[in-house]
Amino acid sequence: MESQSIHPDLEPIAFLLGRWEGAGVGGYPTIESFRFGQEIVFEHDGRPFLAYQSRTWLLDDEGTMVRPLATESGYWRALPERQLEILLAHPTGVTEIYLGEVAFHKIEMRTDVVARTATAKEYTAGHRLYGLVNGNLMYAYDMAAEGQPLTSHLSAELKKVG
Repeated sequence: MESQSIHPDLEPIAFLLGRWEGAGVGGYPTIESFRFGQEIVFEHDGRPFLAYQSRTWLLDDEGTMVRPLATESGYWRALPERQLEILLAHPTGVTEIYLGEVAFHKIEMRTDVVARTATAKEYTAGHRLYGLVNGNLMYAYDMAAEGQPLTSHLSAELKKVG
């Protein structure tokens, strides 16, 4: 997918391109804290968006994969003046539209729309912060769900691979 030259609108987020792997920690008032592994892939085909895929898995105390956790996929659409629209879909019956902004190698985004199927868990809002720090992709994700206000949920550090 990355054989095309990058669209000029993608320049502010071109640092995301590629495959990233690493680990993080998660928790929430309604669940026990946990450690997870993650892979994120950002690709492009020459048009002004990045295709995005993320998958995570539970890690035990030794760092061994226990079982799959969450997966999400979507598109990061570049707009003028370093603005972004991010569309994400989850197999749990949730879709999200985030509005974001890029400042150097930092991206901050908040949900504009959250849609859920009748069988999806209650989830109402998200806030994500991504940044390139010493060559690694760091992020933090806060969510409002299960009757809780916007609260810290996940953070991770990923290294570029491949």
